[in-house]
Amino acid sequence: MIELKNITKSFDGAVKAVNDVTLDIKSGEIFGFLGPNGAGKTTTIKMITGITKQDSGTVTINGINTLENPLESKKQFGYVPDNPDMFLKLKGIEYLNFMADIYEVSKEDREARIIDLAEKLDLSNALGDRIQSYSHGMRQKIILMGALIHDPSVWILDEPLTGLDPKSSFILKEMMREHADAGNTVFFSTHVLEVAEKLCDRIAIINKGKILFCGTLEEMKQHSAENTPLENMFLEMTSHE
Repeated sequence: MIELKNITKSFDGAVKAVNDVTLDIKSGEIFGFLGPNGAGKTTTIKMITGITKQDSGTVTINGINTLENPLESKKQFGYVPDNPDMFLKLKGIEYLNFMADIYEVSKEDREARIIDLAEKLDLSNALGDRIQSYSHGMRQKIILMGALIHDPSVWILDEPLTGLDPKSSFILKEMMREHADAGNTVFFSTHVLEVAEKLCDRIAIINKGKILFCGTLEEMKQHSAENTPLENMFLEMTSHE
């Protein structure tokens, strides 16, 4: 689970990219984080993961405060950033072993997980190639494998479906559902409203650093006309800000 309590982040001392955000992402659910470009989604995710320090408020992951115990909190989650262009000179297998070393994954466990994830994501034949030779979608998949190599209970995914082919996208959505159904947490941001509508147990909508809505789609629909698509509700909500 992930708990955000009154977190705020300002840049240049004035602009509040995230403004007093409080969220409670539970175990056993897929939680979608929606918002237009520049709304504060990635800044929020960077505070959750400890990449960026919040100005105020607290973040806890599985009950562990991210500022008070940063190393232990980072062991709780796997993080996929919105840009997969990293460690490009490493071979795929070198990157995965590097990530496994960081998380102290045993040789036996890492080998089994690499085989399983590579088969699921159709990357087995590319692990010996350098990441710089990969397509965008392949880079996305190798970063995903690295994030999951230590079998974390919390998945934090920033636009994880971008660049994936339809088959890999379908498989990742199945993996997300299975992970949540096993009592774990999946928190992901997306611009694809259709995906959020079909996949998420709950969603939050952020705009200009503030949470406009948090709850189920059914709860959201109670405030709109009957049978209104999520896209229409989203546009109506964010355009009024």
